Amino acid sequence: MDVYEKALELHKQWKGKIGTDVKALVKSKEDLSYAYSPGVAEPCREIAADEDKAYEYTMKANTIAVVSDGSAVLGLGNIGAKAGLPVMEGKAVLFKEFGGVNAVPLVLETQDPDEIIQIVKNIAPTFGGINLEDISSPRCVYIEDKLKEELDIPVFHDDQHGTAIVTVAALINALKLVDKKAEDIKVVISGAGAAGFSCAKLIRDLGVQNIIVCDSRGAINDTMLNSGNPVKAQIAEMFNPENFEGSLKEAIVDADVFVGVSAPDLLDADDIKNMAENPIVFPMANPTPEIDYDLAREAGARVVGTGRSDYPNQINNVLAFPGIFKGALEARAPQITEEMKMAAAKALADFVTDDELSEEYIIPDAFEEGIADAVAEAVKACL
Repeated sequence: MDVYEKALELHKQWKGKIGTDVKALVKSKEDLSYAYSPGVAEPCREIAADEDKAYEYTMKANTIAVVSDGSAVLGLGNIGAKAGLPVMEGKAVLFKEFGGVNAVPLVLETQDPDEIIQIVKNIAPTFGGINLEDISSPRCVYIEDKLKEELDIPVFHDDQHGTAIVTVAALINALKLVDKKAEDIKVVISGAGAAGFSCAKLIRDLGVQNIIVCDSRGAINDTMLNSGNPVKAQIAEMFNPENFEGSLKEAIVDADVFVGVSAPDLLDADDIKNMAENPIVFPMANPTPEIDYDLAREAGARVVGTGRSDYPNQINNVLAFPGIFKGALEARAPQITEEMKMAAAKALADFVTDDELSEEYIIPDAFEEGIADAVAEAVKACL
């Protein structure tokens, strides 16, 4: 039985990966009077007088919503709300197991961005934060931006920012190994969607000046400024300082770093050989990366990290999002800022000591103890 068959069997047994955990046991009439009528009226009155008291008397303080429209689920694409629910349940499990954060999966039977925004605004009083998940680009960027403007609780699209945070953490340590400075390197990113855009922005914040982002047609340049795609227009405006025109294979020549958040098997051994000395290669397309781990190493890549768990250096979002929300909720942060994202990336990088750092260990394993706490503390320190 392979992993897919076993997972299917287990999901049938589980009938859902999460349930309701009751803290207020009701074993007597007295218990009932405290948990419900008449006693429940008192916290209601307190919250009516001061809405912030909801953080003291309800689940809001440590509960988020995992919201998706099912339009960009894993590597499965636009499979819809119900089919995306197992992933959202899984995300809720990871929030709880790794960060101690309660999460409720909410899949929406609409893919209209403005309708999604309105629904999330209407449910927001229940939650301390909103995690947007598996919503296609560029819609996800618009949705997140609008919600951040209109809500007073953290809104975080993990496919964008979780990927960027862990990528930058891995890059910080990889640069230590190859003895290069951020301001001196050339980075090529394959994938001009939300994840690629977020990676590019956080890598720029690290100090990298020469970043080229490529889509399936090649390097994004100023010809995309009026393309009608708001994400690609911003990429064209913010990156590719020399306005390079050409394919991914042409862009990667003399690059120090490759970051892939796109499609399988885009690169070969010659592409790695055409990179600068001691290249850093992060092909993260799942389940099949832009270039195979072993092939990249054999071709001369000094450091390779993928999204897969069966190779070293798994660049896995679970390293970031539980701690990000844990810290934001504990600090009652109204937003997750760029400063918090960089602080989280540096906390992850620092989790690997200089003595431990090697080509096969640039990023901690998801099951190492204390990761979420370290990220949470770094987030809280930004306030």
